[in-house]
Amino acid sequence: MQRTVLCALLCCLLLFLVPIAPAQAQADNMTKIQSAMSAAPLSIADNATVADWPGEPDGDMPILREGDNDWTCLPDMPDTPGNDPMCLDQPWLEWLDAWVNEKETNIAQMGFGYMLQEGSPESNTDPYAEGPTSDNEWITEGTPHLMILAPDAQMLAGLPTDPENGGPWVMWRDTSYVHIMAPMPKYQPE
Repeated sequence: MQRTVLCALLCCLLLFLVPIAPAQAQADNMTKIQSAMSAAPLSIADNATVADWPGEPDGDMPILREGDNDWTCLPDMPDTPGNDPMCLDQPWLEWLDAWVNEKETNIAQMGFGYMLQEGSPESNTDPYAEGPTSDNEWITEGTPHLMILAPDAQMLAGLPTDPENGGPWVMWRDTSYVHIMAPMPKYQPE
């Protein structure tokens, strides 16, 4: 008798919980989509594909929403301290794959990416620094910015490298991940 009652209770509990899991996953996906869309102006984010971060290195990015404008937006990175969603064009997606998987980049054309939230603290010289050191030019506050890739690092010669200069600067110079950071106002989606 007790066994039958216990089985009945477990079955009722499972019937109650099963609908919650898909609803919770859908709510989580909507939160990620909103986060991702906050990375760029709506003129880009509205029609961008929204993907999530892969669950494992070199894994595929799960698609949360299909888009049609050649941009891909990603939500806040789960393992960083700041709010750093991003919207990237194809060259930046290739750059991101190289950076995340610690591979050499091969940039063949100009690329643009938006990170219009605050971002995370990071080194200005070392793409894999985990904290400040005496020589890695640690940036303590994330700054909303537009990122620009150039197919030839020589195109960046002569540009400032100081993030405190009040304008754009070259980040991660002397690495294959070099790019321009152009400060922007923080974006407040409607």
